[in-house]
Amino acid sequence: MGVAVRVIPCLDVDAGRVVKGVNFENLRDAGDPVELAARYNLARADELTFLDVTASSAERDTMFDVVGRAAEQVFIPLTVGGGVRTPQDVDRLLRCGADKASINTAAVTRPEVIDEITDRFGNQVLVLSLDARRTGNTASGYEVTTHGGRTLTGMDALEWAHEAEERGVGEILLNSMDADGTREGFDLEMISAVRERVRVPLIASGGAGAPEHFPPAVAAGADAVLAASIFHFGPHEAIAQVKDALHAAGYEVRR
Repeated sequence: MGVAVRVIPCLDVDAGRVVKGVNFENLRDAGDPVELAARYNLARADELTFLDVTASSAERDTMFDVVGRAAEQVFIPLTVGGGVRTPQDVDRLLRCGADKASINTAAVTRPEVIDEITDRFGNQVLVLSLDARRTGNTASGYEVTTHGGRTLTGMDALEWAHEAEERGVGEILLNSMDADGTREGFDLEMISAVRERVRVPLIASGGAGAPEHFPPAVAAGADAVLAASIFHFGPHEAIAQVKDALHAAGYEVRR
């Protein structure tokens, strides 16, 4: 029996509410994060990811109060990102009930923070959130972005994924900023390209709009699949439908 593919709803949080847009713009309200977390827990999601989408751009701390309340409602692993800058931030998140912390902007600004966090807590607690766009600025054609996709860095996404793995991140959350919110399917070429450069678990994100979009992402190299719109605005049984689609394609899933 192989390792089960994880199905992960993503809750993008802004000012205490879950929001969702297209390419991180034109955000619309999707509900209360604690209520949605409890709903996904009951729907048998394998994990949950909370991303505070404006913490870095606003230079403020992440949503510790929301994390604490959500952790009381769910019994599946919880990853939290947005505004994570130091080992102290990770420590506080873990104390609030998070299982893993996700880092993006702070790691791009000062890559050594990856070493500091994983040396203290182990690589199993740290997820690199890699928001990438297709551009002509890098050798691979994929460029790292920060601040919720609003800032181009000039960094090659494939090289950055490899460096982050070497520094100790436990897994990589790969989000296609071009596909994000479009509901037209994952960026399979990007997933395959990153998969060729890293060995750590890879979470595919960006573009899912129907259950049939998920198996190709796993075929391209993803170990887990993450989505927002299809779960927030789709039918209540959307998680079960995604798992059915993965199972029908021959992949192990947690029932």
